[in-house]
Amino acid sequence: MSSEMEFSTTSKTIPASGALHARDHFQAQPTDIFLCSSMKTGTTWLKSLSFTIATRGHRPSDDGSDMTTVSLRTAVPHDCIPFLEFHEYSTAVTGSEIPLFASHLPYTCLPKSVIDSDCKIVYICRDPKDTFVSMWFFLRKFVAGKNSTDVESFASIDEGFELFCKGSSSHGPYWEHILGYWEASIRRPEKTLFLKYEDLVEDTQLWVKKLAEFFSCPFSAGEEREGVVKECSFESLRDLEVNKSGKDEKRGRVIESSAYFRKGVVGDWRNHLSDEMGKKIDVIMEEKLMGSGFTF
Repeated sequence: MSSEMEFSTTSKTIPASGALHARDHFQAQPTDIFLCSSMKTGTTWLKSLSFTIATRGHRPSDDGSDMTTVSLRTAVPHDCIPFLEFHEYSTAVTGSEIPLFASHLPYTCLPKSVIDSDCKIVYICRDPKDTFVSMWFFLRKFVAGKNSTDVESFASIDEGFELFCKGSSSHGPYWEHILGYWEASIRRPEKTLFLKYEDLVEDTQLWVKKLAEFFSCPFSAGEEREGVVKECSFESLRDLEVNKSGKDEKRGRVIESSAYFRKGVVGDWRNHLSDEMGKKIDVIMEEKLMGSGFTF
């Protein structure tokens, strides 16, 4: 397999049948909430925060004896909130009174019922430079999990960078993925909450408050948002045994759970890309997003 195919299609061919099934059969309800994102833009963290907000007050036992619900202490965040395109929604049991779903699909590929109904969408995006670096490391680990010999043919970070700049990445060009949800949030701000990973890092408590309000389950005056923030901090999640030693063998892949918690640092791209490469992505994104009203 060529390096281009390895980098650009590894993650988007797996859920194709599930995405088509969801398009044809999934019927969104007004109470549903969808957490949408491109790959490696903060999905795992957003899931953790959203799940903890939605299930506060109903926590299962940590020993796993309560089989009717899942917990961040006993399951990776991706097992707590089902992915739409992997057809997990039909069997998911989360214990959340708020129906939470997730998707990496572009806005235009969501089921028509999701777009047309009064359900809500939360979209998170991230600086494209950090997004690319995180995606490259993740996909490389994914390939190694399938067959360690395939790593040798995997695109180098320089090759992957050029492909990313051409729009060849998971779920299509990154700028198109962003624009679809950004424009949806402009049309119907009450339906789509648009946030940046960097803003979430800068003031997590503020965004936890906004998420709870958007979910229609605001914190009462006596509730502490700090507990949610602390429980779902990158360090807390990374140090959980299920995320340190477990393996994700679902969704057509085998990968160590720790791969979901590489760094989460804003600006880590500087450790892997040159300043010239960073400027190139910035110029491309500025051109592609021009006139939309959105900037990084």
